[in-house]
Amino acid sequence: MIRSLLSICLVAGMICCASAQSITLPPSGDNQRASVTQYIGALVHVTVDYNSPDVTGPNGQDRSGQIWGQLVPYGLNDLGFGLRKPAPWRAGANENTTITFSHDVEVQGEALAAGTYGFHVIVQEEGPWTLIFSNNHTAWGSYFYDPADDALRVKAIPQESPHHEWLTYEFTDRQGDQATLTLFWEKVALPFTISVPHMTDLYVANMRKELQNAAGFNWQNWNQAAMFCVQKKVYLEEALNWAETSISGPFVGQENFTTLSGKFTVLVALEQKKEAQEVLKKAMAHPTTTASQVHQLGRQMIN
Repeated sequence: MIRSLLSICLVAGMICCASAQSITLPPSGDNQRASVTQYIGALVHVTVDYNSPDVTGPNGQDRSGQIWGQLVPYGLNDLGFGLRKPAPWRAGANENTTITFSHDVEVQGEALAAGTYGFHVIVQEEGPWTLIFSNNHTAWGSYFYDPADDALRVKAIPQESPHHEWLTYEFTDRQGDQATLTLFWEKVALPFTISVPHMTDLYVANMRKELQNAAGFNWQNWNQAAMFCVQKKVYLEEALNWAETSISGPFVGQENFTTLSGKFTVLVALEQKKEAQEVLKKAMAHPTTTASQVHQLGRQMIN
């Protein structure tokens, strides 16, 4: 009898566990999940995760001209579920649209800390739209949107665009320290700028860490780090130490034309002319020096 009861309990437990599991079905409304990642420079990256609705409805109806102001209503609206507060558009479909920043950035010139944010948009019939970055990025859509969770609000101006059947996020402009992220859907484009303040400082801070690791056992890396600082006109005293390490650092330093001319370049940037001339003479007389290297250095000095 006891054994039978145990068997019944075991089977019941298995049924409960099985009922708690879910199977994989097609996305709701055929709103495919999508993701796009873009690096800004070599260190900073931005990722957008979203669900992508299309202009053609689930039943095949053409919703052209019915997206803005109808399917996506203007302003803030009670969505009839969740917090039942006036809520913006989820800027996608189904779950929260999220944007993740690996480093601190500026969006439309306003500071935003590194992290993952729920992304929402207040759509307007006329004038700029409001972009909202919410600290709550795990809720479903905008149903639980609360302005108290806002990390940042900025404005962006919508533009006319060629038809895009699927809602799409695309990085439409890419530069060394900034990129433009654009939301496309139907005949609207909504671009906004993501920039990285103090990008040079990020590179130098990263170099400091890398030079304490395996990269620090290569004289070329010390030399390149010093030359980067000269090029950007930053941290020149530290660059001089790096240049010297490339020449004479224990286990890593190597005296040759490249390292000596590198130190010369840093000294010139520091306006230490006497010391620079002494290092230049040594570089010119070094047995590793070639005519092409001298010619290249001369061209750099002229420029």
